[in-house]
Amino acid sequence: MTGRRPAPARRRDDWGAAVITTVGRQLKLRREAAGLRAAEFGTRIGYGEDLVYKVEAGKRIPRQEYLDRSDEVLEAGGLISASWEDVKRVRYPKSVRALAEFEAKAVEIGVYVGLSIHGLLQTPAHARALFEVYEPPYSEEEVEHLVAARMARKAVFARVPAPALSFVLEEAALRRRVGGTMVWREQLEHLLDTARLRNVKLQVMPLAAGAHPGLDGRIEVLKFADGTAAGRSDGAFNSRPTSDPRQLRILDLRYATIRAQALAPDKSYAFIEQVLGEK
Repeated sequence: MTGRRPAPARRRDDWGAAVITTVGRQLKLRREAAGLRAAEFGTRIGYGEDLVYKVEAGKRIPRQEYLDRSDEVLEAGGLISASWEDVKRVRYPKSVRALAEFEAKAVEIGVYVGLSIHGLLQTPAHARALFEVYEPPYSEEEVEHLVAARMARKAVFARVPAPALSFVLEEAALRRRVGGTMVWREQLEHLLDTARLRNVKLQVMPLAAGAHPGLDGRIEVLKFADGTAAGRSDGAFNSRPTSDPRQLRILDLRYATIRAQALAPDKSYAFIEQVLGEK
């Protein structure tokens, strides 16, 4: 077996489950029509027999590589490969898809996070280190799945036209060596690279700044081209997303106050460089 395992299927929404089940059923029908047993088919595409059965039963989400190899072995003329367009839309949990859709539409995104580096700013190794210490523990397949979902959201940085992105991170989150020294250094270097982007404002809230409106938890505000907005805060409105204008004004005020108390972007850049230079 040479291929990596497909991700476990997530049945958190009916539409996603239906897509994965349908793709698996079509794969099984084509395999049987070709006169191939699951074990033989798995050998030809580089996956184990058990995983072939799980994909066909809708219990595993196939990777693009899996579909492409299946298309070639079953001589499907691109029809199996084409199903990737549907699969990739549902391969991540529904909550992640919804968040990514919001981020993909926003023209402005403002985020304050306290105890960790925000997901849009994380390296794959940093994200993996966080998921690996989760309790109760995720399986290796689940970790891989979650890391991929988090990295997929970073497509927001490649959008044209580019959205205006601002982040405020706590000093404590920068100093925590998540994943060990090498992963930590890579993460800080990635923050510096990101801070150099013209559409990004990255600020650090130093420990010496004292109390501020973000101490209750994360604040996120997303604004859209049509003038609407959405936001949420760990410390307000039961932590639920809101589009209520009055509640959004409160989040805007809190976020503006946090940015005013944080170090300016240029001073924040220098601060991260300083932390990176420490042993």
